[in-house]
Amino acid sequence: MSMVPPSLLCLGLCLSQSTWAQKGNLPPPLMTALPGSTVPAKSPVTLLCQGPKQAERYRISRVGSPEPMDKEEQITSRKTNALSIAEMTFDKTGLYHCSYQRGGHWSQFSDPLQLVMTGAYSKPSLSSMAGTVVAPGETVKLQCVSKINYDVFILTKEDGDHVTQNQSSVPNDGGRQTIFLLNPVSSTQAGTYRCYGTFHNDPYVWSQPSDPLQLQVEGTTDSPSLTQPRHSTAPTAWHPSVETQVRLSLAALLLLVMVVLLAEAWCSQGGPSVKSDEPPPQWTDKRR
Repeated sequence: MSMVPPSLLCLGLCLSQSTWAQKGNLPPPLMTALPGSTVPAKSPVTLLCQGPKQAERYRISRVGSPEPMDKEEQITSRKTNALSIAEMTFDKTGLYHCSYQRGGHWSQFSDPLQLVMTGAYSKPSLSSMAGTVVAPGETVKLQCVSKINYDVFILTKEDGDHVTQNQSSVPNDGGRQTIFLLNPVSSTQAGTYRCYGTFHNDPYVWSQPSDPLQLQVEGTTDSPSLTQPRHSTAPTAWHPSVETQVRLSLAALLLLVMVVLLAEAWCSQGGPSVKSDEPPPQWTDKRR
């Protein structure tokens, strides 16, 4: 099986849609995958077909096959619009779509959902050729490299379950690589990236994910500011805790009491005695 160009995919969907069950003009449902459409091998996933409350039953199928894989599971009663896959395997990957029935008519197909299995092969390596902290407007090059001769590399962003870029590989030092461009980079592109490798004959079976790469864009809330140094050496102000403040207050009060007691004792003894080597004033010799 080879990678399907979007134009051919659209053509195939349109042809199957026009010939399957005489669909009416009902709006298409929304198809989603929980917890996501990129699924580790042997992990569970659930496909949901979300239509209106008036839907009488639902139908989930793989693109290219006009009939469901299992009618008992996929043509169901009202509100039972889920297909649960206990373990993700090679044979369950591919493009899926769904529709619902209302008033004897089937709706249009949902947009296709790409169900991918990961973890089939060794992970590639992902790095940023400009560093992981960049300024807005820069061109960022993310390099995905592997010793395995993958035909294609896929770049994904973790805070959105979708393929960010999909590119063919080129030779690199006994292996394969590709360069993904983020140009120009903006605050919305800050986040965690991973890349995968795959082959043309199994485009929905991917390798293990690369180690995560955290990309920061200066000026965003999660990144260093353009007007501030990345590493500050200014001392941090000391903020004592409430318990420390109470102890300091008690110590100051005790010291004040001791000073008052010492002052009272000093006054009760008449103060310090005055010593002088000069004779009393009446003995001063005034004849000079």
